[in-house]
Order: sequence, then structure tokens, then C-alpha cells
Amino acid sequence: MYCKGRLGEGLLALGPREIFMGKLFLTGLFLMIAQVVQAEGLHDYNFKDVEGKDVPMSQFKDRPVLLVNIATQCGFTKQLDGLEKLHQEYKAKGLVVIGVPSNEFLSQTPEEDKEVVKFCRLKYGVTFAVYAKLQVKGSEAHPLFKYLLQKRMKNVRWNFEKFVFDKQGMLQNSFGSSTGPEDEELRKAIDKVL
Repeated sequence: MYCKGRLGEGLLALGPREIFMGKLFLTGLFLMIAQVVQAEGLHDYNFKDVEGKDVPMSQFKDRPVLLVNIATQCGFTKQLDGLEKLHQEYKAKGLVVIGVPSNEFLSQTPEEDKEVVKFCRLKYGVTFAVYAKLQVKGSEAHPLFKYLLQKRMKNVRWNFEKFVFDKQGMLQNSFGSSTGPEDEELRKAIDKVL
């Protein structure tokens, strides 16, 4: 196949390999765009457990979710205790509490994934799900957090930000780090999605 070049009068020769690579690139690009366009809520994403296995959030269809980016060495780490109490109080009503560690804010979660879970369980008695560390901001952010950036129009600013999803996996509310698990506004947002 020959195409007239724009930079000169010569012809640009495209062989079968170049054509194949071009088609492959375009197919990959379209698939990536389709994945971003189709992802409409929490249920469209996966996290990794501490063993590295995918955990589809679609397993929580028809259940509201409170997602919190947690840390082990942060001034807000004591909120793990309150999050566990919230989990115990609301789990019979269907609420799922999920902790996703991040080490992006002053390296306040330096431990390996299994050590993070062990810390949460032993120090705070956490029984809610704690998944593998992930990034919550910037170009390397987990796709869910990129989606949240689009929805909220602001980045995650610190550890222990809270995201309330309804039973369809749609973001309904978000709260900053200083909003503790006992906060009345957070509880109202949770009650609204039950």
C-alpha cells in the first residue's frame, strides 16, 4: 500500500507489517477508550487482595459501600477503630466497608500488604475488607480513583477520605479525612443509600 507523504513529494511505503501494527494499535486504543467509557461506577472495577488476586467490586451489587483510603502511620489512623464500629453497626443492614491502603502521603503506609492487614486486625480489630495498596492520585492512580476524580473534580488530598456508593455502585457522597466515622453527616449519607 502506498500513501502520498505530506512532508515531500516522495511516496511512503507501508508494508504488511506496518499495516498490521497500525491496526493493532488502533484496536488497542479503541478498547481502552471503550473501557473508560463503559466504566460507570464502583461495580466496574477490581481491586487486588493481599495475595495479588483480583477482587471484582461487582460482587457488591445491591449493597451500599463505604470505601476509605487508609494508612497505618497517619494522624487519622485511629479512625480504623471507628470504621470497624461503623462496620459492625451497619453490616446487618447491608453496608460493605472497604479499606484500600495507599503510601502516597508522606509514605505513611510503608508496610507490605500482608503487614498492613495484620496491623489493622491486631491493633484495631478490623474485620472489614482491607485490600492491597494502590495509588489514589496522579497518572498512576488506580482506575477507580481516576473515575472518582472525574466525578468529584478534585484529587484525593490525604489518607482516610471516604466515598459512599449506593447499591448500584454510583458515587453518592465523599468526605475528607477530618470527617470521622462517627460524624453525623457521614452517617446520614450512609443511611440514605441503605
